[in-house]
Amino acid sequence: MKSGFTYILTNYNNTTLYVGVTSNLYERVKQHKQKFYPNCFTAKYNLNKLVYFEQFQMIGDAIGREKQLKAGSRKKKIELIQNINPEWKDLYFEDIF
Repeated sequence: MKSGFTYILTNYNNTTLYVGVTSNLYERVKQHKQKFYPNCFTAKYNLNKLVYFEQFQMIGDAIGREKQLKAGSRKKKIELIQNINPEWKDLYFEDIF
């Protein structure tokens, strides 16, 4: 079974949040940064800063968590980010891969 990630992106002003799911976090965030899909929400709002992610052994669990996060409030998403990444650093450039 394939593993998966749930992640949160924002822009460099931290004003808009996007929750996504993928089986390859490094490649997916790279696509966001390169605006691989130029008409998508993340490209339009320059959401390419990885501020939060969770890894799961099964992609189905990551999808379930994505739905849970999307249904939650902005305040809860901000609390998640601040607990793990209080400085809102771009984790893509940290030594996590």
